[in-house]
Amino acid sequence: MLDRWSVAATVTGNALEFYDFLTFSTFAVYISRAFFPAKSAFASLLLTLATFGVGFLTRPLGGILIGAYADRAGRRPALMLTISLMTVGTVALALTPSYASIGLLAPLILIVARLVQGLALGGEVGPSTALLLECAPPGRRGLFVSWQNASQGIAICVAGFVGLALAMILDKGQLATWGWRVAFALGLVIAPVGLFIRRRLPETLLTPGSRSSAAVLGLLWREHRRSTVLAVMVIICITVTAYLTTYMTTYALTTLGMPASSAMFATIATGVIMAAGALWGGRLADRFGSKRVMIVPRLVLMAAVYPAFLLLVTFTSTGTLIFVTALVTVLGALSAAAATAALAAAFPNEVRSSGIAIAYAISVSVFGGTTQFVIAWLIGTTGDRLSPAYYLIATSAISLWAMFRLPETFAVRSPRT
Repeated sequence: MLDRWSVAATVTGNALEFYDFLTFSTFAVYISRAFFPAKSAFASLLLTLATFGVGFLTRPLGGILIGAYADRAGRRPALMLTISLMTVGTVALALTPSYASIGLLAPLILIVARLVQGLALGGEVGPSTALLLECAPPGRRGLFVSWQNASQGIAICVAGFVGLALAMILDKGQLATWGWRVAFALGLVIAPVGLFIRRRLPETLLTPGSRSSAAVLGLLWREHRRSTVLAVMVIICITVTAYLTTYMTTYALTTLGMPASSAMFATIATGVIMAAGALWGGRLADRFGSKRVMIVPRLVLMAAVYPAFLLLVTFTSTGTLIFVTALVTVLGALSAAAATAALAAAFPNEVRSSGIAIAYAISVSVFGGTTQFVIAWLIGTTGDRLSPAYYLIATSAISLWAMFRLPETFAVRSPRT
């Protein structure tokens, strides 16, 4: 019962934080009009996507500070801190007036809010992944850790349903003026629930309070540097795939010219299939080992993504959009769940949170913060609507090199050692 509660408490808070962060991407088109009025819609969108990327600048800082804090003081206090910081950032996003009301102060506040959110998420993934692995019973570690990826899918799904409901209820003017703020406000309503249930989390760090944060980071650097570097490289393709699929709504709106009600189905499809695919990947990792399950779906995705996008731009429809989004998402989720389990098991208990957090934060800062901007820029400058496929193939090749060099530690390492 305790294990199930640990999963529920971790997943709820994690999903809430990712919901708040990714809602910005879902409503990027409308936020661009409110905070970044420009001469062209394309320039306005690029400014907004650049601000989305600003939220990734503080990811490494959050990974270092909060990751080490979780390996020093414990998983529970670190997770309480991250959800509190995310709530502060979301309040600012929901309540900041538009550029038309307060001028340059509006985008400045928006940028600060994104920096706070980035700090929170940079520190969230490490302790939450570590806790899931450490509270898992034998033979189910892959499934338990896969809830980390599944919770992100849940967050995307909820954001998509909220976006679809708002697009169907409100007209374009209302959605652009104030409707998008409702999505952030809903996240604030749930925040107290996340804080309450995280107070009851078990503590899985074996020796809390026995070392300083500097000692934790020193040990990570001296003895686990290779694992950290490989983890950074593996997470590159996970990050690019995740942020490509969450960009599909904006891609459908701006590149394919689809209506908002249809485009939001891409976000919903991404969320549902990411959650289901991650849990499936976790089960397969428990059965066949994490290395095989992370590599095979990634190879299939590299072969399938170009013809999938070619199909989408040639036969544009809601059904094709959902199919292509679902294909990319399920293959990415299978690989990501197994990779997350493998990387978590590659670090011992005493540096597990900081190792995962720092590797995740570095990869996501460099590639997550730029993926949507790079894709939009490539499409805008080259006119090639297949640019997302090229970018995914290139970054996946980098990660595959690291995946082949990871040892199969998942099947042999004790979750608490």
